[in-house]
Amino acid sequence: MKLESSTNRTNVRVRYADTAKMGVAYNGIYLTWFEVGRTELLRNVGATYQKVEKFGFYLPLIEAGIKFLKPAHYDDILCIETNLESKKKGIRLRFGYIIFRDSEKLVTGFTEHVFTNKNLRPIKPPKEFHKYFQSIWEQTSNFPKGSKK
Repeated sequence: MKLESSTNRTNVRVRYADTAKMGVAYNGIYLTWFEVGRTELLRNVGATYQKVEKFGFYLPLIEAGIKFLKPAHYDDILCIETNLESKKKGIRLRFGYIIFRDSEKLVTGFTEHVFTNKNLRPIKPPKEFHKYFQSIWEQTSNFPKGSKK
């Protein structure tokens, strides 16, 4: 499947369970929202986690970064913009994220993952797997790197 753009957008609503005192979103929930965005990006290119595991691979998280700009609140509808920042074929995938409320930027961040086998040893994915990301790698994007903004 070819994405229309290299950025995937997913909406989530801040649940009461996602908040701490005064209805402000708990800081740890942002990594969960990053996962929602990443999962939907992978799904949209045809590379679901289920398919990755069927190939005999895992994609554990090895690094993450978050920059909090403004808080999200209970019942806000947020847009998670997710982009594959990795521009070359290799064993690592780096995803960038921006979370918005309407047009207001709340959070930027990134996660980096590595392909491993079932014993969690880093390995190269088969060439066939790269076809899922080809449409993203072929595009140029002005999506800011999550770790830099």
